[in-house]
Amino acid sequence: MTEQELLDPLRAPSREGVLRAADKIAALLPPTPLLPLEVQGRTIWCKADMLQPIGAFKIRGAWHRLSDLTAEQRAREVVGVSSGNHAQGVAWAARRLGIAATIVMPSDAPRAKLAATRALGAKVHLYDRASEDRDSIAADLVAKTGATLVHAYGDPWIIEGQGTLGIEATAQMQAQLGRGPDRIVACCGGGGLSAGLALACPDAELYLAEPEGYDDLLRSLAAGSIQSVDDLALPTDCDALQTPRTFAINFAVLQGRASGGAAVTPMEVAQAMRLVFEKLHLVVEPGGAAALAAVLAGKVPVTDATLVTLSGGNVDRETFTRLLELADRAG
Repeated sequence: MTEQELLDPLRAPSREGVLRAADKIAALLPPTPLLPLEVQGRTIWCKADMLQPIGAFKIRGAWHRLSDLTAEQRAREVVGVSSGNHAQGVAWAARRLGIAATIVMPSDAPRAKLAATRALGAKVHLYDRASEDRDSIAADLVAKTGATLVHAYGDPWIIEGQGTLGIEATAQMQAQLGRGPDRIVACCGGGGLSAGLALACPDAELYLAEPEGYDDLLRSLAAGSIQSVDDLALPTDCDALQTPRTFAINFAVLQGRASGGAAVTPMEVAQAMRLVFEKLHLVVEPGGAAALAAVLAGKVPVTDATLVTLSGGNVDRETFTRLLELADRAG
């Protein structure tokens, strides 16, 4: 692939791009742990990406995207859209590279995510999730400033960067099991991570986990065309997966590639969060627990070589406590 093709924002993401991103991530960050967990009488393998410097996998795509910007693009700012994890990934990469960043974030984003994004030096532009369109707001900012848009999932660099989780986990599983994953269960919002994993691990079956009411990507794959969320005002603790719809670039990768998936309930998410806390001694946020929730609920079958993403741990203390208490009441 030529340099001109590499820098084309309209290009399709590729496995070649995932491998290139994996080299960049390996030079920057240590691998996050791959942890065994007994479920349904089998051992599954949990990729603990909540232990990234920003508390989520989103640092992968953000670094791949921003580190490929030209000198001219770096001299101008970048604009991102995010409920908080991608925001922190972009802010972290931008600060390290000396790039100004503005993130369009919902006004009801978790306080911890808003505070962390600002602490990393990014400007935050708030919007109302139910009545305003974040992509339109971001497009206006880009048009006014000449900034580069760094979308949370609808971007070839972002997809490739998120796919590095699969490259990293495959190497870890091969070292421990002598083989890579034959099944992957991924937390899914707009489809950046799941599309990246589809490219990174072409021989593994891919299952998606979305929150109830926000299972638009699963519905899109079933319908054969992109579907939108019916009610963006529907409350969910899985803010990281609260996206309005997937993009064509993600859908093109996932169509015919995803083997299935499930929508998970608030109780199932709470029970997954409790299990991670009790058995792995880690904090996972609601959206980051969706894949494990689908497995624990028996909605996705597992094998002895199943990879499950624990994709983030940025949760307000009050929300974390409330959901663990909810799981405790259910027994």
